[in-house]
Amino acid sequence: MELWWGSVVVTSLLASGVAMFFGFFVKRVNEWFFERNLSEKIRDSLPPGDMGWPIFGNMFAFLKAFKFSHPDSFISSYVKRFGRTGVYKAFMFGSPSIMVTVPETCKQVLMDEERFKPGWPPATVKLIGEKSFVALSYEEHKRIRKLTMAPINGHEALTAYMGFIEDTVIKTLEKWAVMGEFEFLTHLRKLTFKIIMYIFLSEVSEPLMEALEKQYTTLNYGVRAMAINIPGFAYHKALKARKSLVETLQGILTARRAGRPTAPPKAKKDMMDNLMDAEDENGEKLSDEEIIDVLIMYLNAGHESSGHITMWATWFLQEHPEIFKKRRRAEQEEIVKNRPAGQKGLTLKEYRNMTYLSKVVDETLRMVNISSVVFREANTDINIAGFVIPKGWKVNVWFRTVHMDPEVYPNPTEFDPSRWDGPPPKAGTFLPFGAGSRLCPGNDLAKLEISIFLHYFLLNYKLERSNPKCSLRYLPHPRPLDNCLAKVRRQ
Repeated sequence: MELWWGSVVVTSLLASGVAMFFGFFVKRVNEWFFERNLSEKIRDSLPPGDMGWPIFGNMFAFLKAFKFSHPDSFISSYVKRFGRTGVYKAFMFGSPSIMVTVPETCKQVLMDEERFKPGWPPATVKLIGEKSFVALSYEEHKRIRKLTMAPINGHEALTAYMGFIEDTVIKTLEKWAVMGEFEFLTHLRKLTFKIIMYIFLSEVSEPLMEALEKQYTTLNYGVRAMAINIPGFAYHKALKARKSLVETLQGILTARRAGRPTAPPKAKKDMMDNLMDAEDENGEKLSDEEIIDVLIMYLNAGHESSGHITMWATWFLQEHPEIFKKRRRAEQEEIVKNRPAGQKGLTLKEYRNMTYLSKVVDETLRMVNISSVVFREANTDINIAGFVIPKGWKVNVWFRTVHMDPEVYPNPTEFDPSRWDGPPPKAGTFLPFGAGSRLCPGNDLAKLEISIFLHYFLLNYKLERSNPKCSLRYLPHPRPLDNCLAKVRRQ
């Protein structure tokens, strides 16, 4: 019997040893394959890290953390194993990658357009568009951004949009107050989509708007899914949704071009009109493909991001009554109280005076991290933070890690708008809309839309959670309230 048990133990130890050796060898395959053509000097200067399993790299650990566990655990595992270097090597989204996770390195990568070009995964580019901002070179991006910025973020544009946003928010809240139970996030996204559709396409029928919103929802889920182009998978559905969106937008664009010669001049142009008329200093206009990809990008980001941030800001305020009652609501009541007699509705000046609400929105942006990571690619071998990023390797800039770093933001999982009471955050420490020349062009419009909603909600309404299973989770792309029922009650 003792001999038998001894044989079992020895066999088990040998099997474990073989498995460990095999696992160690297999996990070195990616490193050997992608580092074999690098010079010895560069190999010795690579950041610490590991490149995971062949083909899949580190994606299993990434998906496990972001879909089933705590999203911050993915980078935390690197910090525990390799120290807080802020730069790590990995194999992500099908490419050898360098992950940068601290403010200094994030800022350096985002601000250096000459040495870092866009590096988004091909699957993402295929969904958002070859002519969208995620794929354009520096010069192309600069040209299209210049042509599209003023109609979205300028003082005149924001003033023009305020009335419609305000009217839509008021009517929507009144409707919600008599609906009973409904899916809060789902209806918020419908609200933000209606607003962004008005800004970009003005008059669109309700049936068409609903159909487009469904297609955008499908597209967005595909952007966040594995790029598996097989029927039944989210990415395959997203490709079909994009095709449908392109066909619809091309139809609208073609009809407008055909009707322009005989149509009377418009009193107010929407974004499609502005894109059709825009031309650079050389007199070159945007192609149909450029216009459609810009519209797809803006329409998707303009309602998904705004809807999610509005949801979370509302929820955080409800979960923190001391903030809701003492500070946040008081500011909104003061704005209304000081309004001149005869004035109807908010002004841009009043919006600018919502100082505490601005902190609430910024704190929500920090915690929710709608955009957790952006992608760049090294144009040449680059020295950064004492390490080398090889030419052609992807660079993943992790906004979320910066925003949830306790050394940057003490008690990062605590919703605390007062953390913004001091001086503005240092460069590289607050990146909800990116940084540098590729800063999200719709950031001012998004914050205006969110603030107008919160202004009227805080003054007149209260959210009641109907489903006890609904809970707050700090996810990179929050969806826990998608199917959570809530009520909006007038106060």
